[in-house]
Amino acid sequence: MHKNQEIILHLRANIPSFECVKGCHDCCGPVTTSSEEMSRLPRKTAAEHEAALNEFNCVHLGPNGCTVYDERPLICRLFGTTPRMPCPNDRRPKQPVAANIERAVHQFIANTRQVLV
Repeated sequence: MHKNQEIILHLRANIPSFECVKGCHDCCGPVTTSSEEMSRLPRKTAAEHEAALNEFNCVHLGPNGCTVYDERPLICRLFGTTPRMPCPNDRRPKQPVAANIERAVHQFIANTRQVLV
């Protein structure tokens, strides 16, 4: 397995989850992600990207929320799990993400080629 894929799987497994407010998409703005994570997401047209950016939304935001929730990028998974990236609706997991995992996510982002989702 590719090293970055191993890192992504490890980080995903260690970012706690929590239940969002149904229908909320306050954290769903345009984000960047690694090319490895992007390869797992459905391709969108240039027109779809432009329309999403015009609304300052993620191109994968649908009428009922995230359409790629199970494959969402690491940065999306981190929202709400740390005081540095709080949920605007005060939702959070029982235990926040471990500091070393949060640092590892940011390090991974800083050290990999990022593309706009």
